[in-house]
Order: sequence, then structure tokens, then C-alpha cells
Amino acid sequence: MNIFTAILLGAVQGLTEFLPVSSSGHLVLLQKIFRIVEPALFFDTMLHAGTLTAVIAVLRREIWTILQRIFQPLTAYLIIGTIPAVIFALAFKKNIETAFESGKFLGFAFLLTAVLLSAAELLSRRARAKGAGLKKPGEMNWLDALIIGILQAIAVIPGVSRSGATLSGAVSRKLDRDFAARFSFLLSIPAILGALALQVKDLAGAKGAEAAQQAASGIGAGAVIAGTLTAAVVGFFAVRLMLKIVREKSLWGFAVYTGALGVIVLLDQYLIHWAEWGF
Repeated sequence: MNIFTAILLGAVQGLTEFLPVSSSGHLVLLQKIFRIVEPALFFDTMLHAGTLTAVIAVLRREIWTILQRIFQPLTAYLIIGTIPAVIFALAFKKNIETAFESGKFLGFAFLLTAVLLSAAELLSRRARAKGAGLKKPGEMNWLDALIIGILQAIAVIPGVSRSGATLSGAVSRKLDRDFAARFSFLLSIPAILGALALQVKDLAGAKGAEAAQQAASGIGAGAVIAGTLTAAVVGFFAVRLMLKIVREKSLWGFAVYTGALGVIVLLDQYLIHWAEWGF
């Protein structure tokens, strides 16, 4: 892998990890379109580390507040919101890996993201029309966290946006939009940490020798550094951009984009056959 490809993958990871368009779906799509061989496990791990650094940098104040007082409702809500994704990922690990490799459900998953975003905006608009007040941080409850967590679990499927699903859940539960975005990104931290933990386990286990060999032969240190830094920098600005969009704009544009992308992918999968899907 050359540095240009590493930067491209890092930029895609950093941008789509936090925009509600699915980072996993875009990486799979990119690999299918440009015939990019799946990156070595170590490189993929470093990209996740880059995006983790980005969200921690943006939300450092919120994170510091939580660390100063661990035993508080917000901590419990983050745990509740994380549990469904952990259960789903462990229960369907092989199926998820197959979905990543084939991209078989990618088009449908993009369409599902569009439906979730559209439904959230419709529910939010209806609530505003009825004059219903939005929930402030202190008014969030365990059911809100559980519903957001269940939607995050669905987003384990490549093509379903994690940020889009959690934002949709938070907005549909009438959470204050700024807090909804911040909670969604805070929830991404244990999700990314979980992905990192699984990848580190693979690196240390039976796949470690193969991953090390791939990293040594196909990906140089310069490409790894460039990809990681790109993911961190792009991710930093993506988080800040999304906080502003959710607070001041709507999610309709992302719904239209993911819906159109889903239709294009399905047309290619079943009619055009430009990309190699490996069904």
C-alpha cells in the first residue's frame, strides 16, 4: 500500500466515522470499486486509534467531567447504550465478518440508514409542531439510552451508520439536539475501544503472525503514520462539523445521500455489475 492509498483510507475513515453515512460501508464500497485489497489488521487498528483520538480531543471537557464523577446517571446511560452492541457483535460475529467481506447487504444497509435519519427528522418536526419541549441532559432516562443502544447495535452491520443510528434514536426520543450529538459521540468511544480490543486480540493471537507479515510486506511505516494522522485530523473536524450541523441544521441531506447511495449500490449489484461483489 502506498502513502496516497493510506491517506485516502484514513480520510474516508475519519470523515465517515462521525458523519451519519457509515464508515464501514464506505470503506467496503471503496475497496470494491477501486479493487483495494483489504488493509492489514494492524493498519486498520491504527485508523481506529486515529478516530478515537479525534473524538477524545473534541469532547475532552465532557470526558474529564465524567472521569471526575464516575458514578452518575450519564455513565450508567453510556453503559446501557453500549451493552446491546456488544451482545449483537459477539452473537453474530461470523455473520458480520461475512457481510464485510461480501458487501452483499450494503445497498439495503445504506437505505436503512436513510430511513432512520428520515424517521428521526419527521418525529422531531412533529414534536416541535406540537410544542413539545426537548429533553435536557438531566431529563434523559434509561429507556432513552436503551433505544439508542439498540439502534447502535444494528449499526454493527456495514452500511448502517453508527452515528446516524444513534443520532436518530436520540432525536426521536426528543433529546436536546446538541446533547443528542454529544451523547452519540461519547457513545462512540466505547464502541471504537471495543473494536480496537478485538483487533488487538487478533493481533496477539493466531492472526498476529499473518497480520505482522502483511504489515511488513505490504504496508510501510510511512503509510501507517500517514493514514493514522489523516484519520485523526479529518475525524477531529468531522466531529466538530457534525455538532454544528445537528445543532443548527437537519439530517435530511444525509438521508438523501445514503438513500441515493443505497439505490446506486443495489443497481450495480443486480444490474450493472461494475464492482466485484463476490456473491
